[in-house]
Amino acid sequence: MPLKWRSKIILFKIEASYGVDAVPAGANAFLMTNVSFSPMEGEDVSRDLELPYLGAQAMIPVGLRGRLRGRVELAGSGTAGTAPAWGPMLRACAVAETITPATSVTYNPISDGMESGTLHFWMAGTRHVLTGCRGQCTMRFTAQGLPYLEFDMLGLWSEPSEQARPAPVLSGFKPPVVVTHANTPDFTIDAVSMVLREAVLALNNQVEPRLLVGSESILITDRADALSARVEAVPVSTFDPYDLANDQTKVAVELVHGTAAGSTVTLSVPSAQLKRLSGYEEAQKIAEWPLELVPLPVSGNDQWTLTLT
Repeated sequence: MPLKWRSKIILFKIEASYGVDAVPAGANAFLMTNVSFSPMEGEDVSRDLELPYLGAQAMIPVGLRGRLRGRVELAGSGTAGTAPAWGPMLRACAVAETITPATSVTYNPISDGMESGTLHFWMAGTRHVLTGCRGQCTMRFTAQGLPYLEFDMLGLWSEPSEQARPAPVLSGFKPPVVVTHANTPDFTIDAVSMVLREAVLALNNQVEPRLLVGSESILITDRADALSARVEAVPVSTFDPYDLANDQTKVAVELVHGTAAGSTVTLSVPSAQLKRLSGYEEAQKIAEWPLELVPLPVSGNDQWTLTLT
């Protein structure tokens, strides 16, 4: 019987000990879109045998790991101070989660004490298990589109098997609101309100499979956060990106999306360096600036925060 492509179940749970299966259940299910799964990434090593005849060489697979890519709709839990269902996967991207009961949930980057997770991926009845998962995330806010967290997760490989499918519980994933003038009430750079087409924050984690004798792990060894914003160009008397870039002036960036309690998302970058402007772009006969910014730490691990209230 063929496997139905759309028949997927994705479970993800934070591990108590690195690389030890956290045994996620239906309550740890993830609601994702644009999913791709590479169950057996790695390299192929040729045996390079010297033979008395021509022919292909036998290959041995090495460095095996698995990769999950996909998007999660960026929406709060609906209750202030309650973590969203997508929180565990973001935490596995070298991000800390701080909960203030009944008030807020805040995410920020970290450099030490990074968590990992276990992924169970079902394609029909075939279950793939990846342990020690860590990865990369990009936050995307596009006008007239849904806000997304785009994940690229890497984990340690194991043999797949046929297993009974769990019943996924997806009620924790709340419907998002579209990025619009009404739903996204604030986008500012250096305290100047800008007309926004798209804002993207990429964590740009350097994710490395380190597969050695005595230790196999997926590590995040570096990070180079990058923020981009495509905005309407305005007179330099209102906002001067050329002077800010030339003087290497640090600017604050803030985006607020959502207006309801428990469903408001605030992305804050307190100290960003504006890079030199590459040129103008045009949309609907209107000039736009493709701004590129570098979020910089102030006192460390504070180059950005994502706060749900």
